[in-house]
Amino acid sequence: MRVLLLSDIHANLVALEAVLRRTPAYDAVWCLGDVVGYGPAPNECVARLRGLGALTLAGNHDVAAIGNAPLEVFRSGARLALEWTRRVLTPESKAWLAALEPKRILPEHHLTLVHASPRDALWEYIENEHVASENFPHFETDMAFFGHTHQPIAYRLRETEKILRTAILPESKPLPLEPKLLLNPGSVGQPRDGDPRAAFALFDTETQFITPYRMEYDIAAVQRAMANANLPHRLIARLAQGA
Repeated sequence: MRVLLLSDIHANLVALEAVLRRTPAYDAVWCLGDVVGYGPAPNECVARLRGLGALTLAGNHDVAAIGNAPLEVFRSGARLALEWTRRVLTPESKAWLAALEPKRILPEHHLTLVHASPRDALWEYIENEHVASENFPHFETDMAFFGHTHQPIAYRLRETEKILRTAILPESKPLPLEPKLLLNPGSVGQPRDGDPRAAFALFDTETQFITPYRMEYDIAAVQRAMANANLPHRLIARLAQGA
């Protein structure tokens, strides 16, 4: 099975549609959370994933958008965007988001899916080898896929207990997956690694290879929609910066 692996769409429908439309053939869609927040099309992104029957996790922005996490924990721009998102979400979107969980274990694929980290599925950022090393004891499967940091990266635990950090770049060959591994496909709608293109991956469950991708989309169109919704200027500007 070929799985389209997404994370951190953040209500960016233009980016999501570009990925869905132009990605090579896939059999299923998995999303590692944060469907909403920041961007101008939360209901549309929810509807798109619902229509695809995507296996979707809850992210911290999803939880906050339906009132199940305090907005005070978010920075000012994110908080303002979440306040707007709370106002525009439909009852149907809220109900769908409320049914999501931040963690799923797929024993048939020897895989754990989380939004943030195996240790703290909603909030912890795995941004360095030290935090990665502390998370390996918190999942029993061969691999764990995570999101939340908006940066494509992989951490391998070697037999020597040494952590090998590998940037997941679209120019590289498909990456063979082997125990023990933590992997982030990057963000579809809010990349933060200096590359504004949508980041995602294709995961082949049979060959156990993952292929990273970056895809251009109409950033200016999303920025106009955000401006029309009076979303914070800093959030609008950073889309073009990938930061």
